[in-house]
Amino acid sequence: MSIAGKFLAELKQESANTRLMLAAIPFEKASFKPHEKSMTLKALALHVAEINGWWNECLVQDELDFSKGSGEKRVINSTEELLAYFDGLLAKSEAILQNAKDEDFAKNWTMRNGDVVYFTLPKEAVVRTWCLNHMYHHRAQLSVYLRLLDIPVPGMYGPSADMQ
Repeated sequence: MSIAGKFLAELKQESANTRLMLAAIPFEKASFKPHEKSMTLKALALHVAEINGWWNECLVQDELDFSKGSGEKRVINSTEELLAYFDGLLAKSEAILQNAKDEDFAKNWTMRNGDVVYFTLPKEAVVRTWCLNHMYHHRAQLSVYLRLLDIPVPGMYGPSADMQ
């Protein structure tokens, strides 16, 4: 199986789990923060959803330069809008992976802010870290937010304590 094929299979499986988590987000509690340094529930949910859109930046492009701006922020005001946004980004990412070649993953990718280079790594390491592991990390944070709000937490790899 190709490198892209392996990533595509993982993306599909994990995105189904992520979608379950996003579907549980109660937008009437959008401003909830478990700690003053934490993101709001809405900001964290939007961040989790948008990570699926990073395959273009991390695999198709060769660098991310924060000094060039981060684009416009998406306005999401309901769970339905959040899921539609997530699904649209997922479809684009799947298409990117369906067209990727193994040699694409060996190319270097750089994260920078103008002249300041944060790191340069092969794209295979970048998509593993920034497009997949990053999503898992923040998805886990969402599960804690849901638990603190007494919202049933969906099971990711089998039933959760709320689903038994």
